[in-house]
Order: sequence, then structure tokens, then C-alpha cells
Amino acid sequence: MSRFSLLSGSALAACVLAVGTTACAQTAREFDIPPGSLRDALNLFATQSDQQILFSGDLVAGLRTDGLRGRFAPSAALDRLLAGSGLAWSETRPGVIFLRRVGAASQSAQAVIQIEDVIVTGTLLRSSGPPSSPVVMLDRDALDRRGFATVAEALTDLPQNYAGSATPVVQLAGSDRGGSNSVYATGVNLRGLGPASTLVLVNGRRLAGTGFRGEFGDVSALPSAAVERVDVLLDGASALYGADAVAGVVNVIMRRSFDGQESRVRVAAAEGGAEDVMASHLAGRTWSSGSAYLSYEYQTINALSSRDRPYTADGDLRPFGGTDHRGLSSSPGNILAFDAATGAFVARYAIRPNATGTAQTPADFVAGSANLQSSMLGADLVPALERHSVYGRLRQSFGDRFEATADLRYSRRTHEVAGVANAGVFTVTQANPHFVSPTGAASHTIGYSFLGDLGPTRQEGRSESFGATIGGGYAFDAGWSVDGYLAFAQERGLAGVYNRVNSRLLNEALGTIADDPTTSFRASVDGYANLFGDGGANSDAVLDFISSGYSEARDRSRASSVNLLAQGPLLTLPGGDLQLAVGAQVRRETFDTEVTSFLSTAAPRLSPSPQRERSISAVFAEARIPLIGPDNARPGLRSLDVSLAGRYEEYDDFGSTTNPKIGVVWSPVEDLGVRVSWGTSFRAASLPQIYDEAGAFGTFLKRADGSDALALFLVGGNADLMPETAETLALGFDYRPRGRLNLSLNYFDTRFTDRIAQPVAENLLGVLSDAALAPFVTVVNPGTSAADRTLVESYSDLPGFSPFFPIESYRAVVDARWVNTGDVRVRGLDLSGTYPLQLGENLVTFDASASYILDYETRPTPAAAVRQVAGLIGYPVRVRARIGAEWSRGAFGLGLHANHVDDYEDRVGTRIASWTTVDAQVSWTPSSARLDGLRLSLGVQNLFAEDPPFYDAPSGYGFDPGQASLLGRVVALQLTRRW
Repeated sequence: MSRFSLLSGSALAACVLAVGTTACAQTAREFDIPPGSLRDALNLFATQSDQQILFSGDLVAGLRTDGLRGRFAPSAALDRLLAGSGLAWSETRPGVIFLRRVGAASQSAQAVIQIEDVIVTGTLLRSSGPPSSPVVMLDRDALDRRGFATVAEALTDLPQNYAGSATPVVQLAGSDRGGSNSVYATGVNLRGLGPASTLVLVNGRRLAGTGFRGEFGDVSALPSAAVERVDVLLDGASALYGADAVAGVVNVIMRRSFDGQESRVRVAAAEGGAEDVMASHLAGRTWSSGSAYLSYEYQTINALSSRDRPYTADGDLRPFGGTDHRGLSSSPGNILAFDAATGAFVARYAIRPNATGTAQTPADFVAGSANLQSSMLGADLVPALERHSVYGRLRQSFGDRFEATADLRYSRRTHEVAGVANAGVFTVTQANPHFVSPTGAASHTIGYSFLGDLGPTRQEGRSESFGATIGGGYAFDAGWSVDGYLAFAQERGLAGVYNRVNSRLLNEALGTIADDPTTSFRASVDGYANLFGDGGANSDAVLDFISSGYSEARDRSRASSVNLLAQGPLLTLPGGDLQLAVGAQVRRETFDTEVTSFLSTAAPRLSPSPQRERSISAVFAEARIPLIGPDNARPGLRSLDVSLAGRYEEYDDFGSTTNPKIGVVWSPVEDLGVRVSWGTSFRAASLPQIYDEAGAFGTFLKRADGSDALALFLVGGNADLMPETAETLALGFDYRPRGRLNLSLNYFDTRFTDRIAQPVAENLLGVLSDAALAPFVTVVNPGTSAADRTLVESYSDLPGFSPFFPIESYRAVVDARWVNTGDVRVRGLDLSGTYPLQLGENLVTFDASASYILDYETRPTPAAAVRQVAGLIGYPVRVRARIGAEWSRGAFGLGLHANHVDDYEDRVGTRIASWTTVDAQVSWTPSSARLDGLRLSLGVQNLFAEDPPFYDAPSGYGFDPGQASLLGRVVALQLTRRW
């Protein structure tokens, strides 16, 4: 019997496709296939069209083709290659083409043995037929046509994804509720259910978690040039993949093989900065029994400062219809007093330095006035990044039955960010020679920012991602095969903040405490710190001493597994072969971290956390039962398949869980498929969510009356956390006649229980006024209550507790630790379609995709009332959509698309306007011999430079990074050359 060959490239054509649709088979591509062997021609077709093709060696033995040259839709090109060969083709599932002799009844009629794996997201079975769950598929060409540089950017822009967390911009804007993205990674947040609820895979293998909680997969670490396609499963899938596959699964599938070389260079820029340069090279070779390739990619991105946009420049949003978010810690500073009645600091005098640059007499103060300054002034909103990524793959067959594979990936990304300046509330006494009082007092509390003295803090760090897999597959007679692999993944992160003021050293320089004999600094010799100046009053010696503070956090996350899967036909039914897959997995996860801080002590303090680990054992199975097939079809029942899957997992730290999944796929007539799936999913708490060290920090929050109050936030893990569970339902249809309108509709319904969350993060700034969060808030007044004072002081030894705020100034203790909360339910619709139109030599393809949230209901605590949060800040909007068209003729192509984000509202009910932008791209793919393999494209995102809709954010930034980009018009030029 002959072995299957799999000729691979990417699985889909060029537009962003709909839920569960087939490849964009009518999008034209450039083909250059010479006359000759049909086997060789199909190999070239697979490479040039980015399709997967299955056929036996005997099927094409001795056959030849006339070849073809020019621009064709892939389906038309394949028809021409097969003309007169006696062969026909069919798409057995989206992106996978199967060849057969004309008249062959079914794939099972071909006496072949398949060895090479075909990665199909949403099923364990190779011969699975159409999936019962909706899947969006993006290939390399779709990425290029959208004008994105990386897979991460394309996934962030999906209508089904909410970019309000786990992206660099939302982290820097202070709007990420999770806040764990210390290395500026990019995660996927399907349905807005949290990046930890979307499982990210590479070739079906798990990534290690990233960030200082290791809770989500970093898709920005992958070399995009080596990506074959990306499958996005929009359905719960714990029955197949285990934990975390609650909202869905993202499976990044790398190229299986490559013959030749390919170089890419891309340059992009936005107004004011954020220049992006990326270069990559891919080299590979195939031979009769195997293949190997290696890909390298380099990317550098320049930072974009908040000063480069008027609505983020200074924190005063009144010119845009908002409020003034500037604070009292400024340069020059203010003399403050603590108002016990309101529990907040108020300005008594504004310091107004004279011509010398310092305040020297009582005349240099203005009573009842204040100097105001944004705490975010001068900070970056886009980090400076540099990335090196490598991916390699080796495949070798030994005989007709066994094949071994191995792959390796590595990425190193460094970041540099201008961060928030040092600022706070400090006490200065008469011991400081620069002290001056407008009232004759012996000391003053001063709100001061060191932005003018030291500039912003400097954030630097790196992230290293590594993954390796080695495996093999053996094919038996009768269509059965066994596959096994060993996988290892690791993420290492370093996040440091430098140029920070050490409070102990500052107090020494202020003269508030005596000189420390263990330091070389002597205030009487080197000078005293001056907080009565305009930002230029301190000497280099003083600034170097007080700004030697820093903090560094190192973390390491690992995931390793042993996996075994057997599959094949179990028995023959009237509708076809019943396919069965059974498997087992043993997985181990570890996480460790350490923090070094030099912020309030005389020497750096190391706080290591012990390595935490867990072991997981799993057994799982899936069956595909064809009840109706070609041999027993009848009117209205062209085909009917039922799929059953289940997975049992046992954790060594909290117990076991069992998750089933049921799917039905029904085709009443040709070209129409109806599908439905139901299942349960779960997510185990991450190791840091269980074992995180307790901490406390102070921050100002708004009361119901609008006044500020100092609150003590308690953070840390919870050893009593249980897994969150979910029930998912998805149903819809796919209408996909070849060469005509393709339409897909999907309804989804996801229900969470025992969700793992920090309830106060749902409304962080409204904690003190939100009745639903009252169980997590303890109102205190340490100035009048000894018990309250004792309570606050009991947290003073925790990391993060600030010595800058007097104990009596706290007015609330807020418990922000991880807990199992109430319920969440999300219901909605996904709609997409494509329509190709051939007009002579012109091919025009119209496409559209949209996601509509019907309900997003959440209950932050089990006793709280259900809230409707769809269209509320911090959650997905009701409608996100993309619609447009692509035109191609000969060597030229043009794309034009509109992107729409629905309007929504903030926490006080103010409407945030909708946002519609236009993207355009022009491409040139010459067909001359000298320029063969060249593609040049010019893309413009946000063609008309539409500003993001205004949002009066508490941070003082006048936009919402979760729904809009501040980059404005971005122009990108990309050159691709295949050698």
C-alpha cells in the first residue's frame, strides 16, 4: 500500500474568513508551474497556493500536466492542472484538499495509509469532516492583505476579540484589569472573557504562560514568516484540549515544509513615532522522505510618547469635554494638608519659585492655589521593542509507515519604556536648609514630582520564549495510526523599573533622618534635597543618590508534557466509517518568581518565591459517527454526523474534572451545512493566583460624592481557589457553493460559574461607591478608632506598603485578592460572508465579518444582582464589524475595507462615540522571469487618520485603548521575494 503525501503550505486564501467557512477559494494568486510531472506540479501548487493536499503516490504515478502560468483563483488553477488526468478534488474539511479518481465513492475507498499528521483545530481526528464548532481561519496571505506585520496584530483585530487586556498599550495606559503584562506581551481575549480563558497552542501544543502571573499565552513571540495559518476555535473545547479552553482556542500552525528561500522586509510608521521595521528570512529543503527549514525574524519598534497626542498629553481633558485629571504632586510642588473630614490631601499653598528657581521667602507661595500636573505626564503609550525569533522544523520518514518530526522555536524580546515619573507626598522639616514656610511652621507636607529633576522612570526588561517538540507517528493497516510526542515550553521574563526614588535615601537627603554611615552620601557635604524648586534646584550628587532606587521582577513559567494518541476507523456504518481517537497525556506546570527591590531600605532586598508546580494526568477520546452518508442519503438528509468527545483530568492540587462535548453536523442539501455543539469547559487557577505573596499598597479612590479617599489595597493569592467552570453552546450554518456567495452564521452562548477573578477590578475606580462591591470594602478611620489603626498597621510589613502616607490618612481597606466569584453569561452572533465576482480579467471579492453581543451578564459576587455590561467600558461593544472588497487583475491587486466599532458608554453613563476607519492596500506581483517570486505591497491602516473617540479616562488619557488605536494613520511598505 502506498503512503499518503502531504504537500503543505497555508490552509486558507486571502481574506479574513467567516466562522466555519471554507478557504477563500476564489481569491486569486500568482502561479508559475511548468509542464511536467503531476506530482511535482501539485507540490508547487501547494507551495504557491498555501493549501494542504492529500493523495497517494500511486494515484499520480506516471501522470503529467501542461502546467500553468498567471493569476488564478486556487480552485481554477487546480482544475487546470488536473484536466485530463482522470482525477478530481474535494475539500474534505476547510483548508484540506483530497484527490481521488473520478468515480471513487469516498476517501475510504482508497487503499492508502496516511502517516503525516494533518492539524485540524477542534477535533482529534484526521478524517473528521466539517467541524461542529465554528472556526475562523487566517493564513499568511490574509495577514499580508490586512497589512499587519505579525500574527499578534491580526488576532488583536478580530471582531470576536476584545483588546482591552493583555496588550502593551492597555498595560501602559493603565486600563488593563489584569495588569500582569509586565513584559508587554500580546494575548488573545475572545469574547472579553479574559486572556486566561483563551487557550493558545502552537501546532496543537501548549505554550508556557507569560507575565508575572503566567496566565496567558504570548502570541507576539512567534515568528510570523514561519506561520502557515491560524485557526481560531470560537467554542469551549476542554473535552479536547483540557484546561483554559473556555472562551475558545487559538492554534497557530507553523509551516510543515518549505523548499527554497523567502525574504521579507516591512517598514511602517505612524505620525509622531512608533516606527516599525521587520525583516525575516526563511530557507528550507524537501527531499523524497522528508524536509527541513529554518526561519529567522527581526523586529524593532520605536516608542510613542503620550505627549505626541493632544488627548493624552497633559491630563487636562477639559478642552475635549472631559475633566481635569491633574494631581497635587507636581513640579513645582504644593504645600498640602490632610483634611480629616474628607480623608484627602488638599493644597494650602502653591509653591511659586522666584527667579533663582527656588522658593526662598514666604512671598514665593500663593495661598489657596495649587500647581497641577498629570501623574502620567511624559510617559510612553507604545513601548520600544526589539525582537529576535527563530523557528525550525525537521521531518523524516523511515519506510512507508513511520515518520519522525521535531521542531524548535525561540524568541527574545527586549523592551524600554519611559514610565511614570517619581511623585508623592513628602515631609520636609527645618533640618533642611532649603526649608521655608509661608506660615512659620516647623515642617510641611509637600506634594512633589521629580519629573523635572529626574525625568520619567525607566522601564527595561526582556522576555524569552522557548519551545521544543519531538515526536513520531506509525501507521498500521486498516487506517489506524499511533502518534506520540514530547513537548517542552518555557517563558522567562525580567521587568525592571529604574531611576526610582528610594524613600529612605530621600529622607536622608532631606535631613528628615540622620546620615546613614553605610552610605557614602553626606547631606552636609554633598547637599540637601530641595523640594521647594522648579525641577532644576537639586545637584547631580543629590539626584544620583536618591534616584538609585529600582525594582526588578524575574519570573519563569514552564510546561512539559508526554502525549499519546491512537486513531482510526472502528467499524463501518451505512453512513460511512465510525472514526475513533483515544489518547492520554501527562503534563507538568511550574512557576517561580523573585523580586529585588531597593525602594525604601538601605540595601536591596531580595524576595524570592518558592517554585510552585502541579502535575496533571488526562485521558480523552473522540468519536465521529456518520449516521447518513452518500450510500444512504435521502432528500433533506444529504449527510448527518454526530461527534462525541470527553476528557478526564486529575490535578494533584485540587482534584479531578470531567468534561464532555457533543456535536452534530447536518447537511440537508449540497453546499449547506448546519451544525450544533454543546460542552463543558473549565479553567484551573494559575499557580500565582493560588500562591502569590500577599501585598498592600495605597491609592486614592473616588467616593460616591466625588471626593477622594486614600484606600489600602490588599493583593495576593488564594489557596482555596477552585476551578471555574463553563457551559458552552454554539449553533449555526455554513452556506458555501463554489464560486458564489459564501455565508456563515453562528450563535454562541457561554455561561461561567465560580469564575476566578478580582471583583474590585471590575470597577476599580468605583469601588467605594459600588454597592455590589461592599463585601470587599472595610471603611476605616485610624485617626479616631484604635481598632482601625491596628488593622491598617497590621498590613504595614507587607510588600508595597508605602511609608509616604500617614496611617491616619487611610479611609478604607479594599480586599482585591483572587476569589471564586459569581456567574457570567455571554450570548451573541457571528456573521460573515464572501462573494466573488469575475468580470472578464477582473476578479472582485466582497467580504464582511461581524460580531454582535446580545447579552453580557455578570454578577461580581454570588449575592449581587445580575448586571448587563455589554457596551460598557471595560467590556466588548455590542457590534464590531469589517466590510470591504478586494480587486485583482494580472499583477495588480487592491483592497479597501471599513472597520466599525459600535458606540458604548462609560461608568457614569456618558456615551462614547462609535469609531469607523478605512484600511487600504495596493499590491504588485510581477510575472516576468526576472522578477519572479516578488511581491510588493503598500498598506495604509486608518486611511483618513480618524482619532479614537473621546473617553474621559481616570488615567487622564482621553481614549479607550481597548476599542481604538491612538496610532492614527499607519503606512506600511512590504517587500517579499521567493528565491
